[in-house]
Amino acid sequence: MADTTNADIKKLTFETAIAELETIVKRLEEGKVPLEESVAIYERGEVLKKRCEELLKQAEARVEKITLDASGKPTGTSPLDVE
Repeated sequence: MADTTNADIKKLTFETAIAELETIVKRLEEGKVPLEESVAIYERGEVLKKRCEELLKQAEARVEKITLDASGKPTGTSPLDVE
């Protein structure tokens, strides 16, 4: 698992965040993690999950911004308004 703080999660790519989240899930499913550590990594997993959801929503919005011509062929994109 990466040695980043929750604040650094905002800088992670989708692929990095999902990989770390998968690692956390595996560790928790194994049931070999002490209680305190389980709680800590579960909390980190929640933050990672939110990051992944945020990145997926942004990607979805970008796809929706692709403009089409009358025949349905892509003609370009329009700017994405990111909050």
